[in-house]
Amino acid sequence: MTATSPEEQEYRRRTPASARCFEEARRYLPGGDSRSTLFYQPYPALFTRGEGCRVVDLDGNGLLDFTGNHSSLVHGYCHPAIAAAVRRQLEAGTCFPGPTEPQLRLARLLCERVPSIELVRFTNSGTEASLNAIRAARAFTGRRLIAWAKGAYHGTLAETMSPEHPDAIVLPFGDAEAAVRRIEERAGELAAVLVEPVQGSAGMIPASPEYLRRLREVTSRLGILLVFDEVVSFRIAWGGAQEHFGVTPDLTVLGKLIGGGFPLGAFGGRKDVMELFDPSRGSPVIPHPGSYNANPMSLAAGEAALELLTREAIAGLNRNGESLRTRLRETLDESPATARVTGLGSLFAIHPSPADPALRHRIFLGLYCEGILIDPRGVGTLSTVIGAEHMDRLIEALRVVLSRLPAQRPAEPVAH
Repeated sequence: MTATSPEEQEYRRRTPASARCFEEARRYLPGGDSRSTLFYQPYPALFTRGEGCRVVDLDGNGLLDFTGNHSSLVHGYCHPAIAAAVRRQLEAGTCFPGPTEPQLRLARLLCERVPSIELVRFTNSGTEASLNAIRAARAFTGRRLIAWAKGAYHGTLAETMSPEHPDAIVLPFGDAEAAVRRIEERAGELAAVLVEPVQGSAGMIPASPEYLRRLREVTSRLGILLVFDEVVSFRIAWGGAQEHFGVTPDLTVLGKLIGGGFPLGAFGGRKDVMELFDPSRGSPVIPHPGSYNANPMSLAAGEAALELLTREAIAGLNRNGESLRTRLRETLDESPATARVTGLGSLFAIHPSPADPALRHRIFLGLYCEGILIDPRGVGTLSTVIGAEHMDRLIEALRVVLSRLPAQRPAEPVAH
């Protein structure tokens, strides 16, 4: 997108304070920030506060938030029950040189809730949880090679282990036959197959039940551990995507929403695998230190968030998600744009046609200027504080943005 885009011109007009702060931040931070995925042209907006499903940027622009900080805030900003739990823990202490009751309570909740988790350990992020799941798989199997699906994002891990890495191979996502053949070819070297049941960064793309079942069958048959990365997909059912799809992995990686807005990751699964981390019987096979592992502030917030995320709450989220995806498709079909919509549960994404590569960014900036925040990559999530009136506002804003596009559609259609 060129600097003459009307969406960018309006964005710059509305966010001069963010522009100034961004330029100053670049003097002290590479790229002006510490999260690479938050950057977009011409500069990212800075946010000052959030409440419910609304955020306010440095220039005072209020926006309806359909990101939930990349799916982390399933109950929106400053939920009273979560805030109260955090205040209680803050008054008791932020961290300790020993285990805490909040750790026990959240561990019990996860073990009771997630089909695959018999034992669990906590980390500070989904990336750390993914790394430790891989450590467990390698120690348990005595093999080094890791496989994951094309388009997957397992935290910073995805950046450190490229397809050319000698300890990693990439599987096709969605093509069960090809994936099984690839696994069988390298079976003697593979420690684990990692898969996102819903690929988040690729655009909220669900796997098919058959794909996941075939991965489960081949890994079980060949003694390879199957690891589900449910950092994004955990919200789609009470027990996560594994409950929804009816496929139980050997290990599960969690993050984002389980921290209730605070840094937290978790990995867990089969008892015989997780016991490799047990130091109570002598030196553990896999050491797992960390001064902030299982910090009680995050655990208290996470416990409150999970208690609020009832089966009824998830059902409501999923109904809203299905309704919104339908309305997004209808709105796009009525417009000059050619795009498809993907997602599952309360997750959604807009995928413009490859023939119109600038459209995604125009939609993002255009929606921002209309008071709607989605991810720059076109993805979004719903929270329990988003209602019908908020989804109506998103659709209205999208219609306004799309009405400004050229009348001619790109030549290459994209099927839904």
